[in-house]
Amino acid sequence: MHEMALTESVVALVEEAARSEGFSRTKAIVLEIGLLGHVEPEAMQFCFEAVSRGTIAEGARLDIIRVAGQGWCLDCGKSVPLAERFGACPECGRHHVQMTAGDELRVKELEVE
Repeated sequence: MHEMALTESVVALVEEAARSEGFSRTKAIVLEIGLLGHVEPEAMQFCFEAVSRGTIAEGARLDIIRVAGQGWCLDCGKSVPLAERFGACPECGRHHVQMTAGDELRVKELEVE
């Protein structure tokens, strides 16, 4: 389960932000997780409670925003929705699509005191 390591990294980022910004408590963490990123939000939620114990993130709310897959079709020259990695363009059917969204894992926002 790689979500445990990912959650540990998120908590480490929050702790680093607390040191550099001087806050003493984290109330909420908002994560953006791409639908095509092979990360299970439920597993992140499960791991967060265990990983955050004894840290500045303990007791914080973990909010997860799912980001839809998006790509740029090199043949059509436009942005298209992607339902799978390396999928075909839904407009022209070709596979010359560069993913532009949907595989991210990003701390979007922190609510702190």
